[in-house]
Amino acid sequence: MRSSLSNLSNMFRVPDLRNKVLFTLLIVGIYLLGANVPCPGISYKAVHEASTSGTHGGVFSLLNLFSGGALARFAVFGLGIMPYITASIIIQLLMVVIPKFEKWRDEGPTGQKKLTQVTRYATIVLALLQSTTLVYAFHSGSPILLGTTSSLDYIPKFSIPLVLLIVLTMTAGTVVVMWLAELITQRGVGQGMSLLIFVNVVATMPAGGIAIERQAGWLALALVIGVSVVLLGFIVYVELAQRRIPVTFAKRVVGRRMYGGQSTYIPMKVNTGGVVPIIFANSVLYFPFLLSNLLPSKGWGLSVQTWINSNLAQPNNLTYIALYGLLIIAFAYFYAQLTFNPEQQADIIRKQGGYIPGIRPGPPTERHLQRILNRINLPGSLWLAAVALLPAVMLSLFHIENYPFAGTTLLIAVVVALETMKQVDSQLMMRNYEGFLS
Repeated sequence: MRSSLSNLSNMFRVPDLRNKVLFTLLIVGIYLLGANVPCPGISYKAVHEASTSGTHGGVFSLLNLFSGGALARFAVFGLGIMPYITASIIIQLLMVVIPKFEKWRDEGPTGQKKLTQVTRYATIVLALLQSTTLVYAFHSGSPILLGTTSSLDYIPKFSIPLVLLIVLTMTAGTVVVMWLAELITQRGVGQGMSLLIFVNVVATMPAGGIAIERQAGWLALALVIGVSVVLLGFIVYVELAQRRIPVTFAKRVVGRRMYGGQSTYIPMKVNTGGVVPIIFANSVLYFPFLLSNLLPSKGWGLSVQTWINSNLAQPNNLTYIALYGLLIIAFAYFYAQLTFNPEQQADIIRKQGGYIPGIRPGPPTERHLQRILNRINLPGSLWLAAVALLPAVMLSLFHIENYPFAGTTLLIAVVVALETMKQVDSQLMMRNYEGFLS
């Protein structure tokens, strides 16, 4: 305990690190303020009744999770960071089919700026679509999106000008959230997007505990807390686990000096994608609900909406569980290929005069790295799916539907906290201070 307090004080002894931490806290405070300021024209009575009754479920719980409860309050920052995440997914998928995007990715910082700009424009378009859909859903009480049969009307004075004002407000809020996340990444501590998601999911935990106690009693709450504590230990263990691939650099003489001859390793995490595959899977699951509101309310459109509502809107449904798990596994493999490119790594090792013991440089090294990556991804992706689905399955045994994302919240909180602490540790150790994880 004394060591932790000492390390915490060390963090504030370094002026540069102290300024980064304080700046990050300031941005988080601004974000929380915007997440509690409701949009104009919203019925405060309806917001209060919905929050006290806890009637919302289904996909609304998913959206509300990543907004930290701001969506239930119909706040200015109600959409949170989800449009930006969805836009990032779309751009990364389009890199495979659009050569220009792939060329920009290979151009380095210059190309990355162009991709970031395209992602920003896509975020604005998605925010306009999502906010428009949600405005009509909150006015009409759409059971597909809101997961409730309640007739609450958040917008009693519904009119076209008011709709345009709310849509514009929520879209502008999304742009501000995107800007705040980028400010944290550039001038603060940690990755801005992940840190804001961390703030959101942690903010929902107390309300989630209350929801479990109300629906299933104290025994179920104690059991969920116990399982979460055990799961927390496993998450930390797996997140820190890695496969180390040995690399040896040959000796070479330059002038009168000898270079190389050292052995090092390439660290490959068991969970290569971190929490990103779960976030991507959640974003993809939201698309059917967004598109279903554009279908006709009669005939085949109604049939599709009914199927989506009965199969994908209930987290304890077998169809939902199977689809969610498959999406997590697929995105785990996809994101691992983006973050660790075997061909690129093999080329870097060859150019630096290195080799993996027992493996020839070039294509054999690439195949070796690809084989290891595939073997590590299998248990890593299954682990991610288990963490995301196990608590949901357990909660379904107690017929708890309003808080089905315990595993997701726990994993996001641990992964983001560990990554942020690693960044703080690196800053401290550069200045000869002891870090939190050392």
